[in-house]
Amino acid sequence: MSNADELLVDVAAVVESEQSNQMSLTVVTGGAVITGRLAPEAVWRQRVSEILRDSDRLGPFAGVFTADETRDRPDRGKRPTHLHFHVARILQGSMGIPETGGMYRVAIKDVSGWTVGDFSYSDS
Repeated sequence: MSNADELLVDVAAVVESEQSNQMSLTVVTGGAVITGRLAPEAVWRQRVSEILRDSDRLGPFAGVFTADETRDRPDRGKRPTHLHFHVARILQGSMGIPETGGMYRVAIKDVSGWTVGDFSYSDS
């Protein structure tokens, strides 16, 4: 099992502590390249919950992601173990999937490489 990159954990901790969603990051994990902006876990969970709540089929799962339900977890306050991407894309060839960006949760210990900033493609 791999160890988490402490510098990346520090980046995630700043995102969490300052409740910022402006940090752009690109990671390699499991052979995939994911690029986008990091969000604090509570913000990410709330947004996923809203998306699910608006779905007829997936609405019942919305409560699982509600940020209020995670406040009393015993691991709250510990160092982050996951990155929470929003407006993110998986890079595939000359395009990003999905084009509009998605919501991804990535275990920091599974990141094999990373860089600050995100990648985008132009039609030129």
